[in-house]
Amino acid sequence: MMAGVAGVLLVAALLQQRGAAPARSPDDVLAEQIRLREEASGIRLARRATLLGFYARRAFRPAWNHEHGPNRLADDLVAALNRADLEGLNPADYHVDAIGSLLAYVRLAAANGRTPEPARLADLDLLLTDAFLLYGSHLLGGRVDPESLYPLWNATPRRADLGTLLEDALQTRRIARALQRLAPTHEGYQRLRAALARERAFAESGAWPVLPKNPSVALLRERLYAEGDLEKKEGAEFDDDLRYALRRFQARHGLESTGALDPETLAELNVTAEERVRQIALNLERWRWLPQDLGRRRVEVNIAAYELQLIEDDEVAMRMRVVVGREYRRTPVFSDTIRYIVLNPNWYVPKTIALDELIPKIRGDSTYLERFGMHLTDSESRAVDPREVDWNAVTVDNFPFRLRQEPGRLNALGRMKFMFPNRYDVYLHDTPSRHLFAEAQRDFSHGCIRLEKPLDLAVHLMKKSKWDQEAIESALDEGTERTLYLPRPTPIHLLYFTAWADADGTIHFREDINGADQPLSRALAKKH
Repeated sequence: MMAGVAGVLLVAALLQQRGAAPARSPDDVLAEQIRLREEASGIRLARRATLLGFYARRAFRPAWNHEHGPNRLADDLVAALNRADLEGLNPADYHVDAIGSLLAYVRLAAANGRTPEPARLADLDLLLTDAFLLYGSHLLGGRVDPESLYPLWNATPRRADLGTLLEDALQTRRIARALQRLAPTHEGYQRLRAALARERAFAESGAWPVLPKNPSVALLRERLYAEGDLEKKEGAEFDDDLRYALRRFQARHGLESTGALDPETLAELNVTAEERVRQIALNLERWRWLPQDLGRRRVEVNIAAYELQLIEDDEVAMRMRVVVGREYRRTPVFSDTIRYIVLNPNWYVPKTIALDELIPKIRGDSTYLERFGMHLTDSESRAVDPREVDWNAVTVDNFPFRLRQEPGRLNALGRMKFMFPNRYDVYLHDTPSRHLFAEAQRDFSHGCIRLEKPLDLAVHLMKKSKWDQEAIESALDEGTERTLYLPRPTPIHLLYFTAWADADGTIHFREDINGADQPLSRALAKKH
């Protein structure tokens, strides 16, 4: 008898105490076998607690079998499991091999006029139920727990009572439909799912040629034609059509759109279709981590794409470039709510930035703090004359000061910041370093997100209030710190997608600037 069966026997005992008569019909024999087995054919069941509750509610009657073998719904489930690859998941994770062997056994027995062994039918029933519950949970919330990769993950996961959902699916005989409805309904997920099928078709057809360091025009045209960046493969010259195709490819991969075949572009062209399939699958998993309701009006920041979008009723109302955190000070991934905007903010310099970046500058320039509008105070907020401090003696363990930068054109936060108070102390803000938005790769910040068009975002978020563009600009010109509370707090999602698809089906890929794809790939590959 397998480990944990005592709990099952306890349920059985309770049923007996309530006056349940000894059962000897074929279906009741099968129910008894299900009640006694928590593991089927040596395979550990992944959703044991949910599975036990499901069978207990139905007095351990089989869900997929009767005395003569499996019903049609078992085949419907197997077909749905074998389509898990369309979601970027692996059918092998859902007992398909073991289920296939048991189905073959019971059907062969039936064809030969033999009654299948109740124990084998029980194994099959348990495996089918566990496969439904496991696959359903993965469609609903992801195969990987995001908190295992992001310990402070803060998002509201999608939830459902999978046991009740399975019972309903069995009653309505719509197994595949029930599973399909568990997957994210967001357009971004559906578009990326379709992109996965197209990219997998590339991989299975031989994909595209590997380009040498100096490829011929014909080979380059063939490569760009393969993914649809170039309309016509024929041609011997490096013409305008080929340059346009290169710029399109570069834009899809977050590269500087020069139309020239530089080393960075060549490297992206030589990423295999198989690797792109894997990259899309990873990002489908990230979609499954998100809440069902992202908000009719919301702000989305794709860290890997250095881009912010304001979404209103599923339409992009605004798009802008952003600067995100360097790899060693990554912008975190989480969901929250923007509640207020601070105009002309003071900047209270974090201790790490003060020690790592400002103190070396102060040591070399005694006027640095004054020139950049910074004030030094002690732990009691009393003013300290920086000229009286021995900066060479200041260390990580000996920094009893606070640094504040007053509002102004040199303030590191620019003229406004957008606040969604969180444990990471991360927010959106303006910046005086406008030149950084011209860069293709924009990971220059300390974790917060710098905005290309902060005023435009503020005007949108303050709609239906007295704070129109003119009023906001007037308050900014006053130069004093002021807080504006949003008339409607707005959800914000800091996301990390290294692959996505536009509404027209165009697939985009980005460099994994945070090194997050490999850990997720390893986690997805682990067996349950």
